[in-house]
Amino acid sequence: MPAKRKILATNALPYANGPLHLGHMVGTIQGDIWVRAQKMQDHDCLYICGSDSHGTPIMIQAEKMGLTPEKMIADIHQSQLNDFSDFLVEFDNYHTTHSPENRECVETIYKRQLAAGNIAKRTIKQLFDPIKNMFLPDRYIKGECPKCHAKDQYGDNCEVCGTTYSPTELIHPYSTLSGSKPIEKESEHFFFKLQNFEPFLKEWTRLGHLQEQVANKLDEWFESGLKEWDISRDAPYFGFPIPGEKDKYFYVWLDAPVGYMASFKNLCAKRSDLNFSEYWEREDAVDLYHFIGKDIIYFHALFWPAVLHGAAFRTPTKIYVNGFLTVDGQKMSKSRGTFIKARTYLNNLQPEYLRYYFAAKLSSRIEDLDIHFDDFTQRINADLVGKFINIASRSASFINKNFSGKLSTTNSEPDLYQEFANAGDAIATLYENIEYSQIVRHVMALADKANQYIDEKKPWALIKEPKHLQTVQDVCTVSLNLFRILMIYLKPILPNTAKQVESFLNIPPLQWSDKNQPLLNHTIQTFQPLLTRIDPKQIEAMKMTAQQDIDQSTATATIAKNEYIDIEDFSKIDLRVATILEAEAVEGSDKLIKFKVDIGNETRQIFSGIKSSYQPEQLIGRQVVIVANLAPRKMRFGLSEGMMIVASGEDGGQLFIVSPETGAQSGMKVK
Repeated sequence: MPAKRKILATNALPYANGPLHLGHMVGTIQGDIWVRAQKMQDHDCLYICGSDSHGTPIMIQAEKMGLTPEKMIADIHQSQLNDFSDFLVEFDNYHTTHSPENRECVETIYKRQLAAGNIAKRTIKQLFDPIKNMFLPDRYIKGECPKCHAKDQYGDNCEVCGTTYSPTELIHPYSTLSGSKPIEKESEHFFFKLQNFEPFLKEWTRLGHLQEQVANKLDEWFESGLKEWDISRDAPYFGFPIPGEKDKYFYVWLDAPVGYMASFKNLCAKRSDLNFSEYWEREDAVDLYHFIGKDIIYFHALFWPAVLHGAAFRTPTKIYVNGFLTVDGQKMSKSRGTFIKARTYLNNLQPEYLRYYFAAKLSSRIEDLDIHFDDFTQRINADLVGKFINIASRSASFINKNFSGKLSTTNSEPDLYQEFANAGDAIATLYENIEYSQIVRHVMALADKANQYIDEKKPWALIKEPKHLQTVQDVCTVSLNLFRILMIYLKPILPNTAKQVESFLNIPPLQWSDKNQPLLNHTIQTFQPLLTRIDPKQIEAMKMTAQQDIDQSTATATIAKNEYIDIEDFSKIDLRVATILEAEAVEGSDKLIKFKVDIGNETRQIFSGIKSSYQPEQLIGRQVVIVANLAPRKMRFGLSEGMMIVASGEDGGQLFIVSPETGAQSGMKVK
């Protein structure tokens, strides 16, 4: 067992402008697994995170929702924390960048960098929206590409030809917020002199703090030269004001990583045993690990170490970078129907299935991770249920039924047990190096060996003869001990299952060192099913709900983007009165109801996710409003030939069917 050490691990802060999706869970689950493994080995390891809560997008989104930014980020903060918790991600603290602690830390860093001569001021030209009366970030400007002349390209790069440019180079630019033509306007901005830290960064990036792929990528940026970084934004802006300045705010990407420090400072206020300076000023005292996605490498591997170093704070020990998530081979995309919210998954499938699947795919390489749902189903059913859980289910019944739950007093297979226990050192090293896929392969190979042992001993045959009773008890005792070791190795990945196993085996929480001694002369509890197989219908139900989420989000985004639609747009929508003839719950889905409706001249089949608010039998005979000319969608359960109009609050909770006045007839057009 390695010497005990102090560790602070952080996860990239999710942006507080919407709910989490499965892509957010890759790095967070990767970090949580790593932290749990450290804690099981008796290291003093803390895992912190929080909401990234500043910036123009949050200000704009809150305005669209009719909320203050403070109210919106508070609601989303709680929603994101709930999603993380339900995915069994166990943060020691989950804070927000919109906090007194973060403001204090950001101002301290800024003042130290200013005093050291690392902050420059200069006047720049930016595009300004005269209607919204604000300077426009690149994402809120569109126009014609100056090179290939593609229309509707964003203000920083062309998605058609790949050219990068400044917003002022766009042809016929317009504001996506108001539709108006932006004007050029001058403003004084503050810049962090990143180039001052080039010698330091060239050395730091090659001292083992980064994966080799990341270090190689950074060499490209060094070759092109480090540039000053604009750390200010003009009012109106949702963020922290720059001390001593009027209508100037810190750019979100300055205070976002400082949120790690703020979250820890907030934790220090809750725990008297923690010292902020020890963790953030002394590299020899504590190891600092960051888990991030590959899209924010520049900020974390160049900008962040320079910001810390220049302000006399310690730099990270290690930054682990993960790739993007794809679904069935496609990029997470609303338009392609591959965008799945974290809550949509949780409403249909167990969180540990995804944790295990991610672990089976994750390594120290920065590679995109694909969820192919056929493979997902097969791997869970074959590995977790068919191999791992099968060891316990095959053995426990004999101990429970024939020996009053009592395990043997001796270990009849010391060599086999020792082989399993000895594997722990290599597996612990794999956890340290985030080689999770190798861990899963190793553990499943051991599970195969345990099942082979049971097959060879055949306790179901031996139990028929009284003279072999002791052998049966011995065999099943060995099997359950092998299962216990494998549970130790999988506990960081499957924490809930581990709790169930600890209850079943009647033991304290499993620690890594428990692998060294078998459980003997001990009474266990009655075995209960631990994990069940995935029914493909659960996958289909989740996909259908995800598509409904996308449809609703797209419609909302269209209205929010345009604010108004003209009569020609509205006339394309064929709204009809329909009478519900039949209604039944869709098996395997928590949300879906299948309807047969009469729209006057024909009947249609429609699926709607309103099961949480209505019982199917209560809806038969009721009149509703449907979109009659929506393109049919082919689903596993059948063809959905329209969409039922349903109202809901901002929280998406209670749903309300939109119905016509009494006297309306099926097929009537809604105008």
